[in-house]
Amino acid sequence: MTPAERGPQVIPPVPAQLVDQSAPVAPAYRVPTVPEAAWSSVGGPRRTWVSRAILLSVLLFQAALSLRLHNSAFQDEALYLSAGHVQIHHLLYGTPMDKGYASYFSGSPLLYPVLAAAVDAVFGLAGARLLSLFFMLGANTLVYAMTRRIFSERPALAASALYAVLPSTMMLGNFATYDSAAIFLLALAAWIVVRTDRAPLVAVLPAAPVAVLAVGTKYAAGLFLPTLFALAVLIAWPHRGRSSLVRAGWLLIGVAVPIIAVLCYSDVLAGVRKTTTARQHGQDGPVELLWLSAVWGGLMFLTACFGAIAYARRGRMSEAPQAARLGAPGGVWRTLLGLLLCGTALLAPLYQIHLAAAISLNKHVGFGLLFAAPMAGVGLTRLVGAHFRFPQLACVLWVATLCVGLTKSAEWFSSRPDMSQVNALLRQHVTPGAGHYLAETPDVPAYYLRDITKPTQWSSLYYIAYKDAHGTVHQGRDGYRKALADGWFDLVVLDGVAKPDMNPVITEAVRRSGHYRLLATLPYAGNSGSFRIWVKQ
Repeated sequence: MTPAERGPQVIPPVPAQLVDQSAPVAPAYRVPTVPEAAWSSVGGPRRTWVSRAILLSVLLFQAALSLRLHNSAFQDEALYLSAGHVQIHHLLYGTPMDKGYASYFSGSPLLYPVLAAAVDAVFGLAGARLLSLFFMLGANTLVYAMTRRIFSERPALAASALYAVLPSTMMLGNFATYDSAAIFLLALAAWIVVRTDRAPLVAVLPAAPVAVLAVGTKYAAGLFLPTLFALAVLIAWPHRGRSSLVRAGWLLIGVAVPIIAVLCYSDVLAGVRKTTTARQHGQDGPVELLWLSAVWGGLMFLTACFGAIAYARRGRMSEAPQAARLGAPGGVWRTLLGLLLCGTALLAPLYQIHLAAAISLNKHVGFGLLFAAPMAGVGLTRLVGAHFRFPQLACVLWVATLCVGLTKSAEWFSSRPDMSQVNALLRQHVTPGAGHYLAETPDVPAYYLRDITKPTQWSSLYYIAYKDAHGTVHQGRDGYRKALADGWFDLVVLDGVAKPDMNPVITEAVRRSGHYRLLATLPYAGNSGSFRIWVKQ
């Protein structure tokens, strides 16, 4: 009988004592191996392109924040653009320059003013401001690249996101002065120093001409040169040891030689002394200046300090636990790096406290925070924690920084009167190529009316040397009174902002002279004051 004919067979169970208990039992399902932290896993193209896409979004958002600010040209913008046009005409056509810009400019008149005026000649004020925006976007991109080189992508993106919403970043991105160009050049020099940390020692030399250009563009950028030298030593120390001192020496020679040559064989030394090293001190107290510094950059500075402390305590970022096997720089090195980057953010406020002046503080704060940004990126990622454990903390901090940036940048832009209506009215009463004009903020109408007037036809309320019919020179308040009494000015424009103490003097002299009539009183846009314009009868 075959087995099929016998029907189903019952197989008796195997006794438990005959089963090998030590044999492994195959699992029904096996979980695949995954990296400890997906963002930090090796495998580059996808991570790189995702990081770049996020960076592009940050830069677009930064551009939108700057472009939302609107006003007519500010006095500084008008002055530098007008000077640039004069320089271009002098270089191309030999037109004589009636003003010694190098003696009182806080940057070389042959660098940014000429570049910005060339753009302005084609695209107008909007084009010159877009040039500043490109500089600030470039600086933020270099912040990302520098932070990524020192740490990783996540701190780099965090640093870029924070720097994009600073008040000074928003403001300088739509402000046609040489501050944005100087910040970009400083960022480029710092990136070269960091990028060449493992290269031969002389590879750091390309950072030297860039740093010199930064100082030439704005003399106050020289305040941050020691940071570049110290960074050249510190960033290469783990790879080069004591030979990194030679690296910093090469950089020092490359920067010092051209700067000394320019100071000795040009006329910019007077401008450096007047606007930077021997600048006239103001009346602002240290408490007020510390408060303004805290408002314009305090949140990012505190974030950077937190990042420096966290980095000193633990070298590898918590979002990359697997990287602990790769080792980390020593605690002393990490502490020094944090002190250097965070301490640089204090240079501008301390310098302003030394001068007892709040002027330009809002712009100079952005210079120092450029170097503190990498540590701020570390601080933001440490707040988030491993695997995005506490993202709400970082979101609150970033939103708070954004709100401060939106408020302060808008306040600063609206604090200056819009002179669009004034310029249109003045154009109707200015005689092309003739006349003398007195304005409290003369650079703005001189810029807008440069096609029919020359800068020398405009006088300010800061200085006058009026020569009367008898050859006597009158200066100060007596000079203004005598000039108005003689009817020397064809137009008088007061706004009550630049020199409020001189407004009663000029108003009284205009009324007593009998040569002028009140042409118009134009209120500020969104302000409480008004422009008063008198025309010669």
